[in-house]
Amino acid sequence: MTPRERWLATAEFRAVDRAFLLPPWTWAETRQRWAAEGLPTTTDLPRHFRTDREDEMPVAMQGKYGPHLLPALARTVLSQDNDHWVIRDEEGNTVKLFKNDPLQSMPQWIAYPMKNRADWEAIVKPRLDPHAPGRAPHGAELAAYAKQVQRQVPLGVWCGSMYGWPRSLMGVEQISYLFYDDPGLIHEMCEHITDFVIKTLEPVLRAVPCDFAYFWEDMAGKAGPLCSPDTYREFMLPRIKRIVDFMHGHGVRHIIVDSDGNNEPLIPLWLEIGVNGLRPFEIAAGCDPLATRKKYGRDLIIQGGIDKRALAAGRDAIDREVLSKVPWLCMQGGYFPQVDHLVPPDVPLENYTYYSDLLRQVVEDPERFYYQARQRGWAQ
Repeated sequence: MTPRERWLATAEFRAVDRAFLLPPWTWAETRQRWAAEGLPTTTDLPRHFRTDREDEMPVAMQGKYGPHLLPALARTVLSQDNDHWVIRDEEGNTVKLFKNDPLQSMPQWIAYPMKNRADWEAIVKPRLDPHAPGRAPHGAELAAYAKQVQRQVPLGVWCGSMYGWPRSLMGVEQISYLFYDDPGLIHEMCEHITDFVIKTLEPVLRAVPCDFAYFWEDMAGKAGPLCSPDTYREFMLPRIKRIVDFMHGHGVRHIIVDSDGNNEPLIPLWLEIGVNGLRPFEIAAGCDPLATRKKYGRDLIIQGGIDKRALAAGRDAIDREVLSKVPWLCMQGGYFPQVDHLVPPDVPLENYTYYSDLLRQVVEDPERFYYQARQRGWAQ
């Protein structure tokens, strides 16, 4: 099967030569560690670890921490001392960074770009413009992309965010207050985001067929979602449904929510409006992909669910983590095995190589490894 055929067969619970192996997903610091352990930073990870690939539609939709604002704000150093910078970044966040951290990937948040309606009108709303230069290919550029896009590989696109983007723009505390203090502003933001996503993607999807789409919400912790299901239903769900209906109307059959933490209370809401996938099922947050599969059956695509902490603990922990979940889930279908978030820098290259090799063997013969798991008392 081609990677695209394999992706679609996995997602649709059809017979497949093996489950689709999502490409490696790591922090930049992890790549630095692996480079020190012998894997050059220029290494093509999917080829090296023999996974499949996904292509992404070249649309500037999702930024590093929230929406991709265009034009970007000027990156400005606000203050500094011997060890730190305080900067305002391209997305308007005020953050504190270590000077000796070349990747600058773990900032301390000081302020968000938006505090109130005036900031929304002046800073954010004008930069969520579907027609901004650099937002999406159009005209001759879009025609050229449509002609050269590789259809042997599954193609996905980011399709916005209803809680995640507003939360990234103002912080959890501020958005939580605004649900009560200025609900009209939240409704207006969600409407604008919806119109922005549809107007940005419509000409692109008309020209280039797409296989799946990701919503980015990042809206839960260990205790559950950062807003109640009732709040989410009132403010976010109708707008997500508009986008889902639009995507379905353009042939995008599979819509997956990317949200860290434990999102279990929101799964029925997403299924209700046509979202049919969720990732990454963080184990430390109490997610259980096995129980989720039993509860929702073939209604939900599951991506992730392999505890990244096991990869740092060594081979015995990796064996138990992989064999206790992956064979059974692969036998059910609709499962894309992957770690439950970016691989952290406490995972040695040797451990990840062992994990990757084991995972490849398991997806190629899940029945055999399910039998082994039962023999060891690890299977369901």
